[in-house]
Amino acid sequence: MTAVQAPPRAARVAPTAGLRKPRRYGKALVYLALLAGAVPTLLPFVWLVRSALMQDAQMFVAPPEWIPSPFQWSNFTEALTAQPFWLYFVNTVIIAVISVLGTVLTCSVAAFSFSRLRWRGRNLTFAVLLSAVMLPYAVTLIPTFVMWQELGALDTFIPLTVPSWFAGAGGGVFNVFLLRQFFLTIPFELDEAAYIDGASPWRVFWTVVMPLSKPAIVVVTIFTFIGTWNDFLGPLLYLNDEEKYTLSLGLASFQSIYLTQWGYLMAASAAVIAPIIALFFFLQRYFIEGVTLTGIKN
Repeated sequence: MTAVQAPPRAARVAPTAGLRKPRRYGKALVYLALLAGAVPTLLPFVWLVRSALMQDAQMFVAPPEWIPSPFQWSNFTEALTAQPFWLYFVNTVIIAVISVLGTVLTCSVAAFSFSRLRWRGRNLTFAVLLSAVMLPYAVTLIPTFVMWQELGALDTFIPLTVPSWFAGAGGGVFNVFLLRQFFLTIPFELDEAAYIDGASPWRVFWTVVMPLSKPAIVVVTIFTFIGTWNDFLGPLLYLNDEEKYTLSLGLASFQSIYLTQWGYLMAASAAVIAPIIALFFFLQRYFIEGVTLTGIKN
């Protein structure tokens, strides 16, 4: 009986080798598409940086010049010393830290209640809370201002920080929703095991749910920090003393009705957004993981 010979090794490998070229072409097309999408996204940032290193007369020439000649490095030093930006920086950090702490704590507690605890009217209450997202910020602007005025809190950081300690205020509804969706992905068996061991809901929240929710907490932290850091309308409404100004108000000081110091404005803007970029790159792994996993159940 004649033994059946196995096909040569080259003949078996040939089909796999032939598939590599289409895969490479497909990957190259994906990279080209990403690059095409990145160019218009990065263009405003590139324009900001080149303008920060130019003289005012050189910024708006036609056709535009992309490389400064000469490099006006003095724009950064003069812009940051023209106004007390270090004081504005400290004020902004104080407001941002207090807002982040309040948002993360209260929104996570509310999300834990809506996702892990069972109580009558939970779903109805959550639906009513979500309906607040449809309420425009401008609708509550005047009543909120009058309330803080009656409480004597104008020209203080209170109107800019206290709302973050109430989960449904200050735009916290979205954060409650995001954290709730992430909490639902955590197996309920972990809660049951902790309850069997005698743990209270508060202990389950701190020792089981929160340690497993770091990606979602980082996402809420980044969103809240960026929103507070870039907030212009809130400080403009409630702060009158220049010693309490934030960075956004400091940037606006370079613009007036008759004159705009474009070089200083661009240089200061580049310096202000630098911490935001550094924060994202430092926490991007958790940020992407939190956005990806939110909404995936078990």
